[in-house]
Amino acid sequence: MDTQAPDLEKFDALIIGAGQAAEPLAIALGEAGWKTAVIERKQVGGSCVNFGCTPTKAMAASARVAYLARRAGDYGVRTGPVEVELASVMQRRNMIVSQFRDSVQEALEGADNVELIFGHAAFEGPHALAVRLNAGGSRRLAARHIFINTGTRAAIPSTPGLDRVPFLDASSIQELHELPDHLLVIGGSSIGLEFGQMFRRFGSRVSIIQRGRQLMGREDPDVAEAVHKILLEDRLDVYLNAEVRQVGQEHGDIVLTLQLPAGPLRLHGSHVLVATGRIPNSDDLNLAAAGVGADAKGYITVNERLETSVPGVYALGDVKGGPAFTHIAYDDYRVLKANLLAAGNATTSGRPVPYTVFIDPQLGRVGLTENEAKETGRRLLLARLPVSRVARALETGETRGFIKAVVDAETGFILGCAVLAPEGGELMTILQLAMAGGIPYARLRDAIFAHPTLAESLNGLFAAPEPL
Repeated sequence: MDTQAPDLEKFDALIIGAGQAAEPLAIALGEAGWKTAVIERKQVGGSCVNFGCTPTKAMAASARVAYLARRAGDYGVRTGPVEVELASVMQRRNMIVSQFRDSVQEALEGADNVELIFGHAAFEGPHALAVRLNAGGSRRLAARHIFINTGTRAAIPSTPGLDRVPFLDASSIQELHELPDHLLVIGGSSIGLEFGQMFRRFGSRVSIIQRGRQLMGREDPDVAEAVHKILLEDRLDVYLNAEVRQVGQEHGDIVLTLQLPAGPLRLHGSHVLVATGRIPNSDDLNLAAAGVGADAKGYITVNERLETSVPGVYALGDVKGGPAFTHIAYDDYRVLKANLLAAGNATTSGRPVPYTVFIDPQLGRVGLTENEAKETGRRLLLARLPVSRVARALETGETRGFIKAVVDAETGFILGCAVLAPEGGELMTILQLAMAGGIPYARLRDAIFAHPTLAESLNGLFAAPEPL
């Protein structure tokens, strides 16, 4: 690579991919006087805005309205038959996505010292990129600092026959405008469960096929069992220890051949959603030309300061592996801003990883699971409370789930929690703040919370924790 080539445009920073970390990082660098370019191949906002957090939670809100409308009689309210018009649900979803996406694009295009370029970028060398422009033509860009923020895409398993049927993934399922008659969901983690419950509430029959012995394999067994029970109450079919051996089509149906502990089963459906994980968008970046290292799955290897194997080249967001959450990507931006613009020493080491699974009721999680806490060898207490004992939940008719927290018996500090409850993510956040502030559980047990609120449940949760 000729770094003095006349067509090589010089920048202070190049950001590949306009995901959630790109906007604040580009604006911060631009405000600091860095000449910055953001290269995006398709749409700004990343997975969160375009097919992840924003659109799916908008759709889930419609599904919840349908669910509550069908339960109107439980509250003494008379309604007629409830029908969901999926095209209208998607119209609302698209309007919200457009608002978010336009806001990101306007912020980038209006920022000082920032240029937004639509095209596909690949490395030519450690600090140079070749960009194939969407509008035609190409540009060659160079910078001392390059940030890789290209995210992930759906992982498609090599199941025999899958490539010969019109399967859906987490993005394409949001392009449907007619309800599936019977949606087959391969995968029993957060994406599969959120879409599965959502489409059941829209009116589809739904079957969840999970290869493992429990749903949500990273959660404690009691959490997974409670979620399983909720899905059965919502009239979803759930198959555990189920391996998909073959996918085919018969008379217009999609047919999955499953291997279950009791033997084989052929499952017919109208649509199939593949929700078996994600893979990084790093395979077409020409990382080898830059010397940027990646693991066997393609996730870019970084240190605690998010720097790759090449000095001055960083990776942030989902493409680097680890927890794949928007709030983690945003924290990656904060780490880089502190270190590059404020001479800080911020790292990703030891940071909390809160998350919420937006089934209904929500599952909010932060810190150690019960099983992980047991492995530390500490003396532990376990606080646990059924949602059916929470006054606010009883009053609103939302009593499914439970709350639990693991406590260090010697210090009284909360080590982690699982909140499967109405607004479980919000309740989890209260416990996360207590953990961050070093507040012992007894302070929450004895605190005065407004009555009747869901937060008041923390009094009862910590009333009498038991040795674990």
